[in-house]
Amino acid sequence: MTAGRAFVMGHPIAHSRSPMLHGYWLERYRIAGSYQPIDVAPEDLAGFFANFREAGWVGGNVTVPHKLAVIEYLDRIDEAAAALGAVNTIWWQDGALVGGNTDCTGFLGNLDELAPGWDRAGGRAVILGAGGAARAAAYGLRQRGLSVALCNRTAERAEDIARHFGGMSGHGMDALPGLLAEADLLVNTTSLGMLGKPPLEIDLAPLKPGAVVHDVVYVPLETGLLKAARARGHRTVDGLGMLLHQAVDGFRHWFGTTPEVTAELRALLIDDIRAKTPGA
Repeated sequence: MTAGRAFVMGHPIAHSRSPMLHGYWLERYRIAGSYQPIDVAPEDLAGFFANFREAGWVGGNVTVPHKLAVIEYLDRIDEAAAALGAVNTIWWQDGALVGGNTDCTGFLGNLDELAPGWDRAGGRAVILGAGGAARAAAYGLRQRGLSVALCNRTAERAEDIARHFGGMSGHGMDALPGLLAEADLLVNTTSLGMLGKPPLEIDLAPLKPGAVVHDVVYVPLETGLLKAARARGHRTVDGLGMLLHQAVDGFRHWFGTTPEVTAELRALLIDDIRAKTPGA
């Protein structure tokens, strides 16, 4: 395999698990490449891209606070990045530096793996939240043909996303019980329930029997929402797989191999999460 240098950049970046993830794949497929974390402060972003080609980068991942700021340094962005207004993956294509967003494919890939058949025709989905993860989920669910309703504490933010994508609705939390009664999929994209954050307090009693419940939070791996849903007999999907699946396309672009999300890889990251976050 051709060697290549890839990165994940952000500010700060020490917390990223992407090097462990991509390092696993590099070793598994015996690719003589590298993937390293780089802390780039906002004021250093222009200098980083000024030397991008000379540094030999084949591409990389972008995290906060650069997901929007990097766009001006790219030759073009793909449809997903344009729709979501953020870039999380960069690669070379036909001599052009391209930016994409793989949050949507990561979200869908995780559901496909852990809850096969979740996207049945005519399905209805309810998304909690109105941040970047909610946008990615809404964009992906619309692609799969589901009817989407967003609920957020501030209804206007949910309504803004609904208008942006079209063909979906935005609501305040007061509408949630009625929406749950028709839902085939419930997705939490808020940080509520994450370790160190307040719990997500919603009543699942109205939720349609047979609905799948997905929480994008993965620390802890089983959030209070997932625990309550599992107790009611719902299929549940944790958030770790979204991190794993969103990395596949980047690795393919940089190193020419489409990697597999394996049980061994999932276990590797779970062990790391538990070792570094007591109580997770």
